[in-house]
Amino acid sequence: MYGRTGTAHCSLLFTILYPVKPLTLLRKKPLYHFLPGTLSYSQGTIGCNFRCSHCQNWTISQVKLEQAHIREITPEESVAQALAFDCASISWTYNEPTIWHEFTYDSARLAHKAGLKTVYVTNGYITEDALRDISPYLDAFRVDIKAFRDEFYRETCRAHLQPVLDSSVVARELGMHIEVINLVIPGKNDDPKETRNLIEWVHDNLGPQTPIHFTRFYPMYKMKDTSPTPVATLERAWQMAKDAGMEYPYVGNVAGHKYENTYCPGCGTLLIDRSGFQIARNIITGDKKCPDCGYGITVVLD
Repeated sequence: MYGRTGTAHCSLLFTILYPVKPLTLLRKKPLYHFLPGTLSYSQGTIGCNFRCSHCQNWTISQVKLEQAHIREITPEESVAQALAFDCASISWTYNEPTIWHEFTYDSARLAHKAGLKTVYVTNGYITEDALRDISPYLDAFRVDIKAFRDEFYRETCRAHLQPVLDSSVVARELGMHIEVINLVIPGKNDDPKETRNLIEWVHDNLGPQTPIHFTRFYPMYKMKDTSPTPVATLERAWQMAKDAGMEYPYVGNVAGHKYENTYCPGCGTLLIDRSGFQIARNIITGDKKCPDCGYGITVVLD
């Protein structure tokens, strides 16, 4: 079974990491087309349903309870804190949110009642029942598709690819905003054919307007002997996505790169200029169009 949770809901106390700095920009997730420039109240616990050798958050997802710096919080307190910090949303991130699905469900219901949006930063390993269960209260599904070979998932993540693809399709059918992340690892998942297959699948199953991020790997956890991703590899993936008809490909984890910005698919106008984790300029109109050519931009603004 993968990511399976029941549908019983509880509001018991759960452990949360990083209570001192709970705020992040959605730019950092990365989530470029969902409430750009706003703050998100970010929560995570410990543990994961994957065992990725390259985990970038391994000190959270793979840590033992006695090793973690944690405190307890209720769904009610989560929403109150998000509102107090003037956040536009709550994100469940850092580790896999499906492992505490019941808590996120209760929190998401309360968040919607309070006018907050909600975000899963997820590996996509969730059953259809659990996803449909939370769907009325979950607005964004930022999913990692870590590779496009089951062999990679089995050897590197101790999981399988198909459930991730299936849940991504269901999330789209349920009307969630979706952005795809592909962390490109040299010698592991960077073969051009595999990248092309991933792009074509996203195009055909999630749609050409789906933002797709090709992000740079840095040596981490059990892959410290693997080199960082060459920027040229990421740029090649970006170009392949553009050539395949994807409207919003991005290069990530490369500070100051021009492909971190959002351009109009119609006329090429620079719409969102990103600098670090900040937005220097956003000229998308209130009715979600390019001000120069009127092209409709896929973005959630409120």
